[in-house]
Amino acid sequence: MTGLEIHMSHFPPGTSKWNKIEHRLFCFISKNWQGKPLIDIETIIDLIGSTKTKKGLTVHCDFDSAKYPVQVKLTDEQIESINMSECDELGQ
Repeated sequence: MTGLEIHMSHFPPGTSKWNKIEHRLFCFISKNWQGKPLIDIETIIDLIGSTKTKKGLTVHCDFDSAKYPVQVKLTDEQIESINMSECDELGQ
């Protein structure tokens, strides 16, 4: 056990218009790289990382080059051992 606590939210399909992250972050990233060729990962990271707003938003961007396993199947016991509970923070 790591003691790490993770809060996760799921927005159903078609609800991205209410996703605050998309409206408050991604629009500025898109404006920052508008008209610039996204030729390689370094260019993309530099453009995202240099995004700033007049109100003080600054963006930090790193590239994670680690390889992660895909299609990992958990056993029923592993799933049962995960301590999950619902959170009322977001409501319905």
